[in-house]
Amino acid sequence: MSKENVEADDSCCASCGVAEIDDIKLTECSDCDLVRYCTDACQKGHKSQHQQECKKRAAELREELLFKQPESTHRGDCPICCLPLSLDRTKSIMTSCCCKVICKGCDYANYLREEEAKLGHSCPFCRKPVPSTDKQCDKQILKRIAANDPVAMLRKGIEQHRKGDYGSAFEYYVKAAKLGDAEAQYELALLYQYGTGVEKDEVKQINYLEEAAIGGHPNARYNLGRNEWNIGNTERALKHFFIAAKLGDNDSTKVLMDAFRDGLVSKDDLASALRAHQAAVDATKSLQRDITP
Repeated sequence: MSKENVEADDSCCASCGVAEIDDIKLTECSDCDLVRYCTDACQKGHKSQHQQECKKRAAELREELLFKQPESTHRGDCPICCLPLSLDRTKSIMTSCCCKVICKGCDYANYLREEEAKLGHSCPFCRKPVPSTDKQCDKQILKRIAANDPVAMLRKGIEQHRKGDYGSAFEYYVKAAKLGDAEAQYELALLYQYGTGVEKDEVKQINYLEEAAIGGHPNARYNLGRNEWNIGNTERALKHFFIAAKLGDNDSTKVLMDAFRDGLVSKDDLASALRAHQAAVDATKSLQRDITP
């Protein structure tokens, strides 16, 4: 079997040509979806022949992933009412005991329940007593960090950042980012952008912005759009702004309206983005949240 036929047939190892039968299992190239190998040794031996095509395909896959519209923002849903959390952080809380981000509506409903039944204050989610001191709170956060909770790591990182301990903040952000936390990835991008506790690094800044944007972070997406706009990549910039606007980002809708006035965005595309933006915002509303003081 020729090299060309081996690479074209993903039922065979791209290096040695062995077929996937019985106990022989093939695995995809770790960077692209073009070829498969029977062993790590085959993949390593085939690297020089496949490298150029692999890099090209990997870049295409990255581009597809980067500009795919996320189903929701990085904030996700309230674990109690299951409605999307607002991008406005003042409309939600994070519990100290189980590190769940809960909308203020559900938190207020829990408060009313406790008042009516004359109960002690407990977590709206896990029902455990809320830590009453900073020391107890910190102990709970550290327990959640030990359990590999990225939300707890992010919280601790932000706490250390505010204290000016940027080295410690960086370590917590990195740990959370590796677990896929988009907010931690965004915070790392800001550190590299401004050189806070680390050397300025535009490549790492953009990489973390892209990871956060893929995870549904509208601010990261907006920043990517601004970066592309500033270097003259208008088409790519507008793609970012459209995606962020449809996630409920207000700044991106303003940019798109300006772009429409400048003739860079069509009326239909703008209208579609504005409808999606309003739908995203409306999805975070409820009667329970509206009556919350």
